[in-house]
Formats: sequence, structure tokens, C-alpha cells
Amino acid sequence: MTLIKTHRQLIDEAMAAIETIPTAQAIALHDDAQVVFVDLRDVRELEREGMIPGAFHAPRGMLEFWVDPTSPYFKEVFGSGRRFVFYCQSGWRSALATRAVQDMGLTPVAHVEGGYKAWKEAGGPTGEKPAHKKS
Repeated sequence: MTLIKTHRQLIDEAMAAIETIPTAQAIALHDDAQVVFVDLRDVRELEREGMIPGAFHAPRGMLEFWVDPTSPYFKEVFGSGRRFVFYCQSGWRSALATRAVQDMGLTPVAHVEGGYKAWKEAGGPTGEKPAHKKS
């Protein structure tokens, strides 16, 4: 099988077209009420590792549907006019997702360099579990 583009090419193209926020800068944005952190990871990852406190969970497979106000799956948070900062575990899925929603017209959008892994390593707040797991 010969592909037209590899996953790495897609990621590189996305990275060239989107804003990438260095981890320390992203951590500094955590308390900004005008910023919504969006966790794209699978729910099993969230249950295992937790998430950034206050982040909105949008599974990568549903993101475009949740962003589009014409979709029956639209989520109001994406119509809030706030800045969206996407993250995944290492920054690959979030780069692709940020490019996709940017191409759809959602602004302003960016993603966290190095993802949740880099966030944790830099000492960013962590540990919140998905809402359905809270007691």
C-alpha cells in the first residue's frame, strides 16, 4: 500500500498552519476565564491519568460535529467566543484537530506544545477526572 501522505506529513503540515503554545505559556493561561482548554484524549486516557482542571472533554472523533452549529451534536461551549486551546497526550492529535477546526472557521484556536505529557512534566495542574467519574 502506498499512501499519498504519511501521518508525519499531516502533522507537519498542521504544525505549519496553526498556533502552538509553549507549555509554560499554556500553564500561565490556565486561570484565564477567556480560555477553554479542550482535552481530545480518549476517555480511558482521562480515567487513567486525569486531565487539566476545568478542561472541556471533546473526544477527537466527535470534535468537528461538536464545533459545527449546524450539526445535531453541536456543543454550546464552541459558540462562546472564547479562545480554545486543544491538547492530547503528546501534541499530535491536537495539532491535527486544531488545524481541522481552524479550517472550519473556529477562532481563536491553538494547541499545547508536547500535550498533556509536557504539561505534567512542567508542573501544570493535573488530576481532575472526567465529569462522569466525579462523586
